[in-house]
Amino acid sequence: MQDNFQTIANIISQRRTTKPLQMNGATIPNETITQLLHLADWAPTHGRTEPWRFFVYANDKVKAFCQTHADMHRAANPEKSTEETYKRLCNMGNNASHIILVAMRRGPLPKITLTEEIAATAAAVQNILLAAQSLGIASYWGTGGSVMQPEMKSYLQLGEQDLVMGALYLGYTSDAPKDGVRNTAIAEKIVWM
Repeated sequence: MQDNFQTIANIISQRRTTKPLQMNGATIPNETITQLLHLADWAPTHGRTEPWRFFVYANDKVKAFCQTHADMHRAANPEKSTEETYKRLCNMGNNASHIILVAMRRGPLPKITLTEEIAATAAAVQNILLAAQSLGIASYWGTGGSVMQPEMKSYLQLGEQDLVMGALYLGYTSDAPKDGVRNTAIAEKIVWM
């Protein structure tokens, strides 16, 4: 039991965010991505609404999505989409193997609150991030550009109460992981009652 705990503790404490341009362009097999998504599906979900939805871009679709995203952001935000922002969004996935857009699709049970649906979807994302870490896959959960804006929601044909929760960039990196840092000691975040 202690060995299992230590394995999981290492995966959790060693997970780091890797920006997509720090990835090295190596390809993750689609079967591995499918395995990660199967693990996401085991996230806790109140009322078994299973609100997570995944839109997966691989191979040439990664670059095509980045171009679409940049165009979308420019059209919806002409005052914010400078040439630098446009180029950054176009090139964001150049070194990533896959991009997964994550959405929360509101379940049919009105008694399940929006907060619970968001939390369930975030837990599904955490399952992906931790499973990726265990396989040596680098990850980045991005929310910039138009990812969480109405234009992306429309692009994904989501309903009025649905939300886009971010874009997961997955790939490999040749860089050594950085040491983890926390700004506040855990003792300052706990109140024993």
